Amino acid sequence: MEENLAQEYLRELHVVRQVSKHTIDAYENDLKLLFQKLEESSTALTKLSSDQVRGWVGRLHAQGRSPRSIARTLSAWRGFYLWLANQKKLIAHNPLDDIKAPKRLKPLPKALSVEGAINLVESAGSEDVQEDAFLRARNKAIFELLYSSGLRLSELLGIDLVPTQSKEYQSAGWLDFEAGEVMVLGKGGKRRTVPVGSAAMMAIKEWLAVQEAHRLEKSVNAELTIQALFTNKQGKRVSSRTVQKHLAELAVKAGLPTHVHPHMLRHSFASHVLQSSGDLRAVQEMLGHASISSTQIYTALDFQHLAQAYDHAHPRAKSKKTDS
Repeated sequence: MEENLAQEYLRELHVVRQVSKHTIDAYENDLKLLFQKLEESSTALTKLSSDQVRGWVGRLHAQGRSPRSIARTLSAWRGFYLWLANQKKLIAHNPLDDIKAPKRLKPLPKALSVEGAINLVESAGSEDVQEDAFLRARNKAIFELLYSSGLRLSELLGIDLVPTQSKEYQSAGWLDFEAGEVMVLGKGGKRRTVPVGSAAMMAIKEWLAVQEAHRLEKSVNAELTIQALFTNKQGKRVSSRTVQKHLAELAVKAGLPTHVHPHMLRHSFASHVLQSSGDLRAVQEMLGHASISSTQIYTALDFQHLAQAYDHAHPRAKSKKTDS
């Protein structure tokens, strides 16, 4: 009986509702699983309870089923029981009405290894990967600062040499060379101060010398360059797309095995500082996270790093040879 009802339901989905063959096949497998569970528990199709479904979902989750797969299975079961209630009048209440699938885990942010990050920012200053002295100096300063201070790209591009305020304009961020800090305007209009490492400060000073020499040589309008820390050759504030493009190209030339974007340097900063210090609150403040829960995802990256180190270094973590 159950199988006949299932086939009738699936035919209606395919013919009347025009559901794809791929989805029909997936739903058919999900309904077979339902009937298997009903048989194992000696439960009639029309007597299924919400508590039973919750138990099954828990076991599927414990067996390694992904939240996405469980959600699809529940969708198939829910639709079938809704059809039994509305079309066949076999049940009065859908036992899956209040059943929710396990939450999907957020993917971990991608971060470079310490060696990969250092290799990347140092290679930005190499003539082998960047022949243009202007771009070489600017890119090195940008990438060093992104990795040094964990800034969002929008925060970095809003930095001025000195704080400026007038009726027409107010600086979003600025550098304090004496203190070795940068003030930025983050999400929600919140300002924060972040330390700048010595390597980044040196790269910025070298960039400023190149920027000034270029301005004088090309007679770039000083009014265009007086505020922005990072500019293009026309003296205008550099765009986010330009930074993304140069970073991706640099990563390829540096031999990194993954697509690198500016936010990956922010993730790398957070992960590496947390690995070294273990101070989650400090990392939260430097990243400008309103909630500690946003920062805690880097503890998973930290654990992942430790697990990899364990697998490579601990003698008992290595696979055992089969006894002869």
